[in-house]
Amino acid sequence: MKIFSGFGRLYRGETTFDFIGKRIFGLTVSLIIVLAGAVSLLFQGLELGIDFRGGVAWEVPAGSLTDQDARDVLGANNVEAANAKIQFLTGSELQVLRVQVGDQPEAVRLAVQQSFAELAKVEVQEVSVASVSSSWGRSITEKAVRALIAFFVIVSLYISWRLEWKMAIAAFVAMVHDVLISVGVYSLFGFEVTPATVVAFLTILGYSLYDTVVVFDRVQENAEKFATSRQSFANIANISTNEVLARSLNTTLSSALPVISLLVVGSFILGAKSLEEFAVALLVGMLAGTYSSIFVAVPLLDLLKRDETRYRPYKGQIATGSALSVLMGSGENSKMAAVSSGTSDLATNASQSATSNTEKRVSAVLTHPPRPRKKRR
Repeated sequence: MKIFSGFGRLYRGETTFDFIGKRIFGLTVSLIIVLAGAVSLLFQGLELGIDFRGGVAWEVPAGSLTDQDARDVLGANNVEAANAKIQFLTGSELQVLRVQVGDQPEAVRLAVQQSFAELAKVEVQEVSVASVSSSWGRSITEKAVRALIAFFVIVSLYISWRLEWKMAIAAFVAMVHDVLISVGVYSLFGFEVTPATVVAFLTILGYSLYDTVVVFDRVQENAEKFATSRQSFANIANISTNEVLARSLNTTLSSALPVISLLVVGSFILGAKSLEEFAVALLVGMLAGTYSSIFVAVPLLDLLKRDETRYRPYKGQIATGSALSVLMGSGENSKMAAVSSGTSDLATNASQSATSNTEKRVSAVLTHPPRPRKKRR
């Protein structure tokens, strides 16, 4: 029953979690994940797809082919097989062997294609060849970086104009946090980075920005609501975050379910590798975006605003539990009930006191000694 009661309070926006008071925990978790990703990037790097680093990729119906068979074909055609990337892509009907190496001359590409066709006992046309030059890959990388920087700049300017510059700084840090976590996860688990992954990164920045702006918009509303009261910014931030917590979680859940379906159906059932690359980036980014909007952006905003003239005298005050509930307004009914109960008790006590006094007077009248009778003449 407590679980259902907790979900009910979450749905009604009546939770009283102390997000600002727990900011050390939230920021520490983020720091650990970001550092783990940074270490992985430093020593392991990213598994860049052929579109970024350039090269040649052959795809052939696998049949009974093995990893060693593919390397033998490459070695027979004087292609270095040590750094070749060999994958088996499993679909609903057919398993495909995919081999990627660095850029090769056209004659070598055609010779390897012919060798794979003979080994798999299929027609040459059934062995696909994709070639991307390294210069084109560098061009794609530079465009992706420029797009990311332009996105950051435009978003920061918009939030500064729409809300305030301190909120823009917190939102910018939260978005960088999401990108670092997503890139770190790709490095840790060795996922391939493709143009679809870059598109997914830009998409998750939109989700992260949406959640952050929703929280900041409520913070601005509550700052105006409590303008005449003596409240710390930490209390305003806690109130705002608890009020929009259910909305953020519902948005993330409703967005993540289709992505999970895309990942399961597209990758594990249909064997579409590109869908897996796109869906993994989306899923990681959505979770990171929701987390950062609550545990990173809001605490950072509190650190930036707590020393303002309006909030400085009260920056050490953080309401929790029932005190925070009263500030949020969810405690008004219970407060009114307590006042009503107190009034009722006073009325009852007054009534009982009046009754007691009446009984005393009646008792006093009835117990008064009788007057002496006059003697008869």
